[in-house]
Amino acid sequence: MKKILYLTAAALVMTSLAACDQNSGDDLDPVDGDDARFMAIADRFVNHTVIPTYTSLSDYTEQLVKDLETLKKDVTQENIDKACETFLTARAYWEKSEAFLWGAATDFGIDPHIDTWPLDLTGLKEALTNQAQISGLSGEDGDVYAGEKLGPTLLGFHGIEYVLFWEGKHRTADWFAEGNTDNGVKCSDYLIYAVAVAGDLRNKCWQMEIAWAGESHNPDRYAKVNDELELPLTMTGGASYGENLLNAGKPGSSCANAVVAMQWIIEGCNTIADEVASQKIGMVYSGQDKNYVESPYSYMSIVDFEDNMISIANVWNGGTEGDYDSVNSLKAYFKETNPDIEKRISDAIDNSIAKIKDIPEPFIENYQNENCAAAIEAIQELDTALSTAINELTR
Repeated sequence: MKKILYLTAAALVMTSLAACDQNSGDDLDPVDGDDARFMAIADRFVNHTVIPTYTSLSDYTEQLVKDLETLKKDVTQENIDKACETFLTARAYWEKSEAFLWGAATDFGIDPHIDTWPLDLTGLKEALTNQAQISGLSGEDGDVYAGEKLGPTLLGFHGIEYVLFWEGKHRTADWFAEGNTDNGVKCSDYLIYAVAVAGDLRNKCWQMEIAWAGESHNPDRYAKVNDELELPLTMTGGASYGENLLNAGKPGSSCANAVVAMQWIIEGCNTIADEVASQKIGMVYSGQDKNYVESPYSYMSIVDFEDNMISIANVWNGGTEGDYDSVNSLKAYFKETNPDIEKRISDAIDNSIAKIKDIPEPFIENYQNENCAAAIEAIQELDTALSTAINELTR
């Protein structure tokens, strides 16, 4: 379970913020008059970055289940291609959410549940040559069975990725033909597995969406997650994650004040910047773990890294691509109060994306290219620059 092990330190940082900042934040005094501005920035973060991203993620994982069910019934290249495109769109929304993994994704263990890699191919073979497992996955509640019976190294995006992609290309219809096998597994059985795992993935994405947005955002999804699946959705005290942040400084919120709200938001960006530099790229580039290649079957690793930087850009700019806020955003605030910090962070975001794009495709074959070192350096500078913003807020 590589991701669980490697992300422990980052997860502990964000968990400790959520648990402890109500006390530590008492000593952090914002610049006079900035509280209202900070809460307007927090509102943009919750309602124009987090919730729209998670809603789109939920929409596309829900569609992925439908596409895979169609493919399971009718294995055509057209249906394979449709499922692949839906998968990649859902995957992009997930990667663009990683600047705010703190909260429901971490507290409920959703991140490692749906995005642990590398995929355990030996364990997958054992599962799919076990008739009892196949029966469970193919049952009416196959999604629940998958979530409860398969471990993180067999769940989530990368198991589905293996079924749909190979060496950067869409699987072909003949690969799924009756009688064809892969590692001793009937290829047609991979579709039973994919439908069940996609259902579990969809359920977890619904959980994150409702946990941030609240019951009224989507009553049907709330009923499914809360009433049928009985998954946790709220923080201690019953507030959604969005409510908790937007009630910073008020009774019942674990967020001590408006400055702490900004600190949490920026720390989320720090966490993913560090992960991409030191782990997603760094661990493979350094030779520490050459198998730690994200998205190795679709060859979309570099796109994943870029989308992680876009997640930071979206938080920094107060929205999502095409819906940035020139007033109530971190970028706008620092442009007014400390233009040097604003420029440093904005330039670092752009440079990180540019340096990532310079890495030759596919990453799995070019992970020791010198451009990987340049990308790591650029992202480390972004991480450091973000920390200067926190220091400025809390000085």
